[in-house]
Amino acid sequence: MKNSVIKQGGRTVIAMAHVPALPGSPDYILHEGMQKLHDWVGRDIEALQSGGVDAIMFGNEFDRPYVLKAPPEGLAALTAVVTEAKKTLKLPFGVNYLWDPVATVALASATGASFAREIYTGVYASDMGLWVPDCAGAARLRSQLGNQDLQMLFNINAEFATSLDTRPLSVRAQSAVFSSKADVVCVSGPMTGQGVEQSELAAVREVLPETPLLANTGVNLETVREIMKVADGCVIGTHLKKDGNTWNSVDVERVKRFMDKVTQTIKGVT
Repeated sequence: MKNSVIKQGGRTVIAMAHVPALPGSPDYILHEGMQKLHDWVGRDIEALQSGGVDAIMFGNEFDRPYVLKAPPEGLAALTAVVTEAKKTLKLPFGVNYLWDPVATVALASATGASFAREIYTGVYASDMGLWVPDCAGAARLRSQLGNQDLQMLFNINAEFATSLDTRPLSVRAQSAVFSSKADVVCVSGPMTGQGVEQSELAAVREVLPETPLLANTGVNLETVREIMKVADGCVIGTHLKKDGNTWNSVDVERVKRFMDKVTQTIKGVT
């Protein structure tokens, strides 16, 4: 795969640019319109780039309660936000439309994203009801659109949900690579902002030594050193926000402190 952003043996920090509630979702502020979304994301991008992260991922974290199929108005709006944001982007970027893998691949292809994170495999009992992702549909769409260079980041243990698959997480991860051709494997905690189990991360690393592996939630200053000893990077959102609150905007000073720690950690690890 050409120009891969996440590589095995790397130490990539992917920072979240959480987009405010999109049109159609309960928290969308109609009288403020799309301009609020553009302005918010623009400020976050400036802070993340100034702070030194390696890549940025756009997601609709504010669209609570989440849905399992992207509505057309939401998908169109997020496409517009990412397209506008590209004017100031200097870094590789990815996308994630919660929680629709086919829509995520479509969004990535339309905007020229380098990677697309989602729950692609498994069956879950979740806050959104019974959750059955469509991995085959997403992979086939990537192929049909001629976008094979798009890295698909497989989040193998969904937040806000319990897997109905009783196999150990490491086996499910290995299976996702073998049967579903996962490009990158992500290991998550139980919810946004909550950390991964180090033992689970290590178990996945053991069975997938050559597959890029990311810690997907809850990484912070206190845990990043141990995370980077095992994983090839992390996805981080909440810890970089003002007061460490998911729903706040990005705090550039927190970004700089975190990236300084990552630099020190990488020197120690390598």
